Amino acid sequence: MRWLFASPATLFVILAMVFPILYTVRLSFQSWSGSLTRAPRWVGLDNYRTLLADGRFLDATARTVIFTVGAVAVELVLGLAVALLLERPFRGRGLARTVILLPLLATPVAIGLAWLLMLNPTVGPVNSLITGLGLPAQPWLSSTHSVLPTLMLIDVWQWTPMMTLLCLAGLATLPAETYEAAAVDGAGAWQRFRRITVPLLGPTMTAAVLLRSIDALKTFDIIYAMTGGGPVYQSETLNIYGYITGFEQFQFGRAAAIVVVFFLIVLVFAIVLAKLNSRWGVVR
Repeated sequence: MRWLFASPATLFVILAMVFPILYTVRLSFQSWSGSLTRAPRWVGLDNYRTLLADGRFLDATARTVIFTVGAVAVELVLGLAVALLLERPFRGRGLARTVILLPLLATPVAIGLAWLLMLNPTVGPVNSLITGLGLPAQPWLSSTHSVLPTLMLIDVWQWTPMMTLLCLAGLATLPAETYEAAAVDGAGAWQRFRRITVPLLGPTMTAAVLLRSIDALKTFDIIYAMTGGGPVYQSETLNIYGYITGFEQFQFGRAAAIVVVFFLIVLVFAIVLAKLNSRWGVVR
């Protein structure tokens, strides 16, 4: 009976998760243009060799890591700082907690289009504000030097509230007696934060970084809606490169190889962060 009751869920997992993964891995060893009249041709490791020799692929990989590490690091710092502020009682705290979560309610494509209009170099309000302060207008998304940092800032704007929410949940579980004992012993605010808050909140922050890093690595919609990977591929991440390779160049075998490599990168991130999370007890 246990196998009978578990079989629907097991079948769903196999059909929805295991089969697509195995199919993608198999396709990564083939060459196929999506033609219904020409069957996929087995090429072995040629797709992976081509990717390793492709400077555009290597640049997209580095760009994906830079985008993820930079955005998540800023989101963690800002999220923890805002959570510490919102934890203290003050008038309007409930309203502030509600307002700060508003960026999470909008879809990424809508956010991308809204920021695309605001960062318009000629009629956008951001450059109008900057020029009103006597500063030169900035080519936010049209410059190869500023496009990736701009996209990272937009990601920080959208997802810092998530970090704040997770940190608030972690702060609510910390024992008040520990802080009271530290205050009695003469520990200052910075000492309490460094010696108590950070170690006790470590597992929560690690879990938040793990969830957010996996999500940031997979960022596609905002980048595609705002830049499409441009200018000159300077905002092209692995997701964008894989999409262009598969659905614009119709090289589905190579696109599958990109997806497999990308999956391994996400897996490495998850394993490293999970190891850090398991060691927090030793650090404390």
